[in-house]
Amino acid sequence: MKKNYEFLNNINFPSDLKKIPESKLQNVANELREEMIDVVSVTGGHLGASLGVVELTVALHYIFNTPNDKLIWDVGHQCYPHKILTGRKDKIRTLRQGGGLSGFTKRLESEYDPFGAAHSSTSISSALGIAEANKLSNKSDNVVAVIGDGAISAGMAYEAMNNAGASKTKMIVILNDNDMSIARPVGAMGTYLAKIFSGKIYFSLRETIKLITSAFSKRFSAKAGKAEDLLRSAVTGGTLFSSLGFYYIGPIDGHDLNSLIPILKNARDSKHEGPILIHIKTKKGKGYSFAEEAKDNYHGVSKFNVQTGEQVKSSSKLPSYNKVFAKTLIEHAKKDSKIVAITAAMPDGTGLDIFRKEFPDRIFDVGIAEQHAVTFAAGLATENYKPYAAIYSTFLQRAYDQVVHDVAIQSLPVRFAIDRAGLVGADGPTHAGSFDITYLSTLPNFIVMAASDEAELVRMINTSTEINDKPCAFRYPRGTGLGSDLPSINEKIEIGKSRIILEGKKLAILNFGTRLNEILKAAGNLKKKGINITIVDARFAKPLDENLIWQLATTHEAIIAIEEGSIGGFGSHVVDFLTKKGLMDNNLKFRSMKLPDIFIDQDTPNNMYKTANLDSSSIEDKVLDVLNSNIVLQKQK
Repeated sequence: MKKNYEFLNNINFPSDLKKIPESKLQNVANELREEMIDVVSVTGGHLGASLGVVELTVALHYIFNTPNDKLIWDVGHQCYPHKILTGRKDKIRTLRQGGGLSGFTKRLESEYDPFGAAHSSTSISSALGIAEANKLSNKSDNVVAVIGDGAISAGMAYEAMNNAGASKTKMIVILNDNDMSIARPVGAMGTYLAKIFSGKIYFSLRETIKLITSAFSKRFSAKAGKAEDLLRSAVTGGTLFSSLGFYYIGPIDGHDLNSLIPILKNARDSKHEGPILIHIKTKKGKGYSFAEEAKDNYHGVSKFNVQTGEQVKSSSKLPSYNKVFAKTLIEHAKKDSKIVAITAAMPDGTGLDIFRKEFPDRIFDVGIAEQHAVTFAAGLATENYKPYAAIYSTFLQRAYDQVVHDVAIQSLPVRFAIDRAGLVGADGPTHAGSFDITYLSTLPNFIVMAASDEAELVRMINTSTEINDKPCAFRYPRGTGLGSDLPSINEKIEIGKSRIILEGKKLAILNFGTRLNEILKAAGNLKKKGINITIVDARFAKPLDENLIWQLATTHEAIIAIEEGSIGGFGSHVVDFLTKKGLMDNNLKFRSMKLPDIFIDQDTPNNMYKTANLDSSSIEDKVLDVLNSNIVLQKQK
């Protein structure tokens, strides 16, 4: 804690917050907002959403008995003020740093985080599970789920509401409606929520007290009950949420503690059977003018100057991988009217915002709905369109059944542009692209590619435009390329064809992905020691370049396969081929370097790859170890 705050300096846990008079809670909120802006200016992170829930966070911890009462934040990047109030104030400047606090809720970090939430729309499901467990255990603790920042647009939220609404289990859902996700929300739900507010006003304090008194009292008269129905109808005009079985209250001004406190108190104390939904309206970026005025409301920011709002930008002049992808796709789309692009609420993150400027009618933002995105793409493919589904590796996991059932089994030519492949840094294990090589290359007829640099990415996009009989995927990392000269859009790759980067003796390295630069560094050091190795950029995990692998296996003593993915991926397919062909029977040494069987906590990408033993030093050590073991084996013979 750097500043001398009147209230915040004395608040370490919610129990301290409860000692403060209710009339002073806005002062606490003001200090909390100031502290959070100062913190994120140093660490970077998800600022806008957290700024929008400052008053709500104060009210929730003031009214509910956390951690006994369970409070679930969805998406978890709204949780920064929650962390400050729940025993982590002194560590808050380690946010998203190596060895520091996670940027999301995390069960292992605090008892105040009952459920980890880095992917959206899981809160209602998990809250219902906890509430049902409480009922089975005869516990009366409250369960509160805060769903916001566009998370209500995902199908999982409605699956959960469908289940919860039919139950008689008490739980409280707070819909934090800030009219934003990472980008502006899309779809009918955003329009529906806007209509609730259209031509209406927030509850005044008088209306709030009238509503909550009639809503939760068991002693209100029939006349009062009719008044309550009339009031709720006048304010909301009826709601989808009521129809789903939730007791709906709203809309409420989420920055007005005079409204929030009594409503939350009555929701906490009510004997209402079944779920309650409190609809609040907040402003993303609230209280920091630069965030309020920014297009993305400072959803995710780098370090910045608090006084000017100016963010520290990378000094690199190199192009980012996602911009290379988008610009290449634009060039193809100019020539081919069948090319369309799909994003699941991530137009900016995937680079497709620039595609939209060129082809506004040929890009589809389906909201936070990866399952729908994949099957929607499959539908387009059946009509001979060429859909490019640009989805982060970690989010594509959410649509695996659709990838298998709706795309792969039907052999539909959906092109998957898999962004954020490999380890991603500050967002940590929840956002790492660790598993897509494995879960895609197991599928029959799927073509799986990985770019070693931005030039190779262009060639893979070029190649994908002519794959019309089966699905394919090309993966690429977060961040900037290496400065490679970009080829024309006419330069393609033969399917399943690797490229030899360096020719040597005894040992060959098969690279799949962007570890190639680290391999070359290792090769340079090995050359100084008199060891010359062969380096191959495999390009394809499926289909493998079997002819070249056969050649390497019969002319080298050892092969090392290197990838930025988990077990079961590229290396597993190589060793399966070697085994089936009997090539392992001739004393061929094979090693696989891949991500370890652990979830790696947030840090810089370089440090994370060191932890994974996929840096140049680890590669050099592996080569020396394999060659030395061969020498020992030969001496024993």
